[in-house]
Amino acid sequence: MGDYAKIFKAYDIRGVVPAELDEGVAEAVGAAFATMTQAPAVVTVHDMRTSSEPLAAAFARGVTSAGADAVQAGLGSTDMLYYASGSLAIPGAMITASHNPARYNGIKLCRAGAKPVGQDTGLAELREMASTGSYAVAAEPGTVTSEDLLSGYAGYLKTLVDLSGIRPLRVAVDAGNGMAGHTVPKVFEGLPIELVPLYFELDGSFPHHEANPIDPANLVDLQHAVTQSSADIGLAFDGDADRCFVVDERAQVVSPSVLTALIAVRELTREPGATIIHNLITSRAVAEIVTEHGGVPVRTRVGHSFIKAVMNERGAIFGGEHSGHFYFRDFWFADSGMLAALHVLAALGGQDKPLSQLLAPYSRYVSSGEINTEVADQAATTARVRQAFAGRPEVTADDLDGLTVSAPDWWFNLRPSNTEPLLRLNVEADDEATLAKVTDEVLAIVRHDA
Repeated sequence: MGDYAKIFKAYDIRGVVPAELDEGVAEAVGAAFATMTQAPAVVTVHDMRTSSEPLAAAFARGVTSAGADAVQAGLGSTDMLYYASGSLAIPGAMITASHNPARYNGIKLCRAGAKPVGQDTGLAELREMASTGSYAVAAEPGTVTSEDLLSGYAGYLKTLVDLSGIRPLRVAVDAGNGMAGHTVPKVFEGLPIELVPLYFELDGSFPHHEANPIDPANLVDLQHAVTQSSADIGLAFDGDADRCFVVDERAQVVSPSVLTALIAVRELTREPGATIIHNLITSRAVAEIVTEHGGVPVRTRVGHSFIKAVMNERGAIFGGEHSGHFYFRDFWFADSGMLAALHVLAALGGQDKPLSQLLAPYSRYVSSGEINTEVADQAATTARVRQAFAGRPEVTADDLDGLTVSAPDWWFNLRPSNTEPLLRLNVEADDEATLAKVTDEVLAIVRHDA
């Protein structure tokens, strides 16, 4: 029996299999989800972990026991689930633990039209229903059908990005033994792309490296492959292939803020004056470039539930996060690493410069990357940092998400982790000397309290 209080997180369900998450839990969650949504059918997609297919089948049993039909789409990425939910107009469940180690699995849920389900939008209610057994048991159960949605997903993505006429490209892709190994060949089919594949074999034990491209250590193999094969670009996906990181032809990692700015400009060309969302730890250059190209930049908190909510409210055409998540209005306001990758390939293949030169105008500042420090009291430490910078000329502070302190030539954000006793620091500045000075000053205060 699972530990419901432990496995229900802020945005999804995740735990060790089978100690915390087993087929009984998946079945109960399926029944509760069908009861909560009152939908005629629910679609499931699952990743390559050995526990994923049995958990997806158990979830489907729960759905049908509550009287709804279950549509099993089989192996796929998380953004393929969003495509399934959006195109079929039904709620969905993705069985995945993304980049977590092999012993974990999880369930990501969305309502019809790929609308997110989080703590404040149904997950807390679902936990109560599943853990207490307060869900429907239908006199006549629903049916289970299978549907292959991979071709439809790949085709739909290519209607959103114009790839006609791009020059031939050599593209190295590190799938990390995750779901990009399943989706990339179908999406790239018919494009003038010579694929250099790394770790396309589906293997939930992740034998080569963790499928988490935000960690630079997990990009080393891709960087080597780009150099060895003289590739034009390298792409790295996480385990469920909803995040994408990019390496240029020099094997340099491209900041997700630079990708956000690039894709924003492309979307603004298509729809002048549109609104673009960016979270508060993306580069200051993003808002500047959006404004310069006639768009409306809107700054949000970190986290996909906030981004999706603000995008919906504002009707924003695109949103980017520094974590490698990219959101698209025409993809049901959901995130798709694959769609972001296609935008970069279209931009690169539509002109003759190498990627590093193409992206140079979008990179204006230097940044620290995220620096995590364990502290005894997050609030007290943050207050001391605020006090240290208060009253300085031309320095302002805001509390949108943690503490952001800004000056004309630098800014930093210090925010607490929701799950660990950590403070996360991100600093950006006009030059390396200023970056080092501000970073050292903030860390001296934070680590004094650690």
